[in-house]
Amino acid sequence: MTQDQFILFSLFATVFVALIWGRWRYDLVAFAALMAAVLLGVVKPDRAFEGFGHPATLVVALVLVVSAGLVRSGAVYLITRTLVDSARRLGPHIAIMGGIGGLLSAFMNNVAALALLMPVDIQTARKAGRAPGLSLMPLSFATILGGMVTLIGTPPNIIIAAFRQDATGQSFRMFDFAPVGGVAALAGIAFVALVGWRLIPKSAGLEASADPMSDYSSYIAELTVPEGSKLIGQRLADLDPEAEANDVALLGLVRGGKRLYGLQRGTALAAGDSLVIEASPEALDEFRAALSLDFAEGANEERLKAEGAGLTVVEVVVPEQARIAGRSAQLVGLAWRRRTVLLGISRQGRPIRQQIRKTRVRPGDILLLLTPQDVAQDVVDWLGCLALADRGLAVTDTRKTWVAIGLFAAAVAAASVGLVDLTIAIGLVVIGYVAARIIPIAEVYSHVEWPVVVLLGSMIPLGVALEESGGTRLIAETLVGLTGDMPPWVILTALMVATMCLSDVLNNTATAVVAAPVGIQMAQALGVSPDPFLMAVAVAASCAFLTPIGHKNNTLILGPGGYRFGDYWRMGLPLELIVIAVSVPMILLVWPF
Repeated sequence: MTQDQFILFSLFATVFVALIWGRWRYDLVAFAALMAAVLLGVVKPDRAFEGFGHPATLVVALVLVVSAGLVRSGAVYLITRTLVDSARRLGPHIAIMGGIGGLLSAFMNNVAALALLMPVDIQTARKAGRAPGLSLMPLSFATILGGMVTLIGTPPNIIIAAFRQDATGQSFRMFDFAPVGGVAALAGIAFVALVGWRLIPKSAGLEASADPMSDYSSYIAELTVPEGSKLIGQRLADLDPEAEANDVALLGLVRGGKRLYGLQRGTALAAGDSLVIEASPEALDEFRAALSLDFAEGANEERLKAEGAGLTVVEVVVPEQARIAGRSAQLVGLAWRRRTVLLGISRQGRPIRQQIRKTRVRPGDILLLLTPQDVAQDVVDWLGCLALADRGLAVTDTRKTWVAIGLFAAAVAAASVGLVDLTIAIGLVVIGYVAARIIPIAEVYSHVEWPVVVLLGSMIPLGVALEESGGTRLIAETLVGLTGDMPPWVILTALMVATMCLSDVLNNTATAVVAAPVGIQMAQALGVSPDPFLMAVAVAASCAFLTPIGHKNNTLILGPGGYRFGDYWRMGLPLELIVIAVSVPMILLVWPF
């Protein structure tokens, strides 16, 4: 072992001990290790920050922005309404989401599949009142497993096909991976849905954090039936199923500027009618998006959108000395003076009998405001109100749902057939979302999980240094020496174990590049076909379930799921053992020696 190899192995050991211990945050640990590697001379100073420009790092950052765009455009709500039921128990929910994720990732990049489904899962968890960390890790693992089924599902499969072309003159075809990868994916998803999610630790980071606004989060609001709506002619009572699904209470009807007496459940809806509802801000937005309703002050909303300003939803509490205290939004000219729409009023159970914009606001009321993002604080100051803690509330623009889906689908399709690199494709989607005003440009950077970016940017140069120093080759040669006299199936199993271990440390693409030649050398030494060894490497290189850095999908969920570095192996270790137990017999059956 050379001096550089010893230093790098020591650094990796120190990093993993520190990360599993959890005393310091993972991005600080990784960056400190990178700086130590530079000072010790194993990473050149001019290459120390190459990881921050690596495609893996960029994809992680860009995918988070795209996910936010899919939420803001209503695409996530569309999938949620058609495929996911928040009332479903956690196990069946994970099974359905895992099945959808596995199927999608077989035909599109597994990072893109997770990017599409992760916001759906987070929204469902919020509606179900549980921590998203209980289902995000199973979803990530399911999308990784699904990528093993086809040639284009994951980069390691493409790399393995290229090595087979060089070794035998013939590449693997599109579905050659399906017999082994498909069975492994089915077994893995079944384990994740039935048992695996129960192994996720109930640590503080995974607990559903208490919302300090939970006692004040129900607003009385109005939503208007637009011209040409499919709701025209339906009775108010006909909306009960959608209202129940979105946790919305229907309280009455406003027609011609006057609140009609009673609940009006048997009244047929007409264009211009306003539904009086009670709901949280999130439920209000989802209900509006589901039924294509307008806010009560639709004309003012349209003017806001025409100006091209990014819209934001803010919550404010009204003190006694506020400008709006004792007056209505209409009287203070909130709409025409400050370009702001009053969406709802929270009054702790006291009834509101008038139209929202005509209701006199009382001290202690909490107001829900739709306002241009760049002047939100000015509006709050002008009203003399106090802004509450930001809860990440946003307004969904359902007019751009199919634009967002179309841009995302086109990028995935182009990347899948090789027209453009995935990183470039996702970057173009971000540009398209900003140009189409799906995401305000001021919000782009706020959706990036910067600690995750620092973690990846720091670890990638360390992995490259380990490979270039011969450290990974040393591991491979040691493996060959230890298994030289064993039966071929034992050697095959050992190769899978070693490849999985590498994949948990290195990028899965780099793991495939390192392990594939080792597999071919083993086959040549034994005088057998290289196909089973290449297939073993393909499966194992994709199975990075022990750490958040082995696969981009695991990194993506690190922040949103509230996970710690040491949480992954609890479900990941038995999952890797199951994949090995299932894959080895299938390889021997489909790809005999």
